Amino acid sequence: MTQSRVTITDPRVMRAMAHPARIEIMEHLASTGAVVTATEMAAMVGLSPSATSYHLRELAKYGLVEQAPSRGDARERMWRSTSSGWNLEGDVEEPGVRDAEQALVDVYLSRDFARLRNWFARQHSEPKEWREASTIMGQMLLITADELGRVNEAVRDVLAPYQRRERMANAPEDARPVAVHYATFPVD
Repeated sequence: MTQSRVTITDPRVMRAMAHPARIEIMEHLASTGAVVTATEMAAMVGLSPSATSYHLRELAKYGLVEQAPSRGDARERMWRSTSSGWNLEGDVEEPGVRDAEQALVDVYLSRDFARLRNWFARQHSEPKEWREASTIMGQMLLITADELGRVNEAVRDVLAPYQRRERMANAPEDARPVAVHYATFPVD
C-alpha cells in the first residue's frame, strides 16, 4: 500500500514532532512501512519501551502514526505510519507557527548534521566503494525562484526510484539505507 505525504500546517502538530525520538520514529515507520511494537521501536531510538510507547501515543494524537492490526497477540500493540512522509506548510505570518516550525527544523537539522558528522568520523572503517560513492557538496547557483522550483522537482524525480519504502522488497543485496540531505535556499 503506497501512502502519500501529508502536509503539516498546524503548529501543535509541529511541536509534537519536534523531539529527536519522534523524528526517528516517524522516519523509520514512514520510510520502511514497518509495523512495530513500542519495544521494537525502543531498540531503534535508544529509549525504554515505556518512553517509546508514550512518544507513539503522542504522535497518534496528531494522526502521524496509528495502531495497526495485531500480529496475533491481542495484548501486543502494533504501530505504523499514516503517511510516507511529510511537508511543512504553516502560515509563517503567524508567530506561533513560525516558532513551532523553527523548533521542528532545529531538531531535524541537528539530527541530520549529527548523522553527517558520524559518517565522517567512521568513514575510514567503511568499504572503499561506499567512501567513494558518498559525497558532501556545496554549490552556489544564480537562479530564479521558478528555475529553483524546477531544479528541486528534477532532484525529486532522480531520487524517486530509490525511495526506501518502495524499494525494500526488491533492493539489490548490497543496498544500504542512505540519508540524503538536500536544501536549497537564497543567500544574501
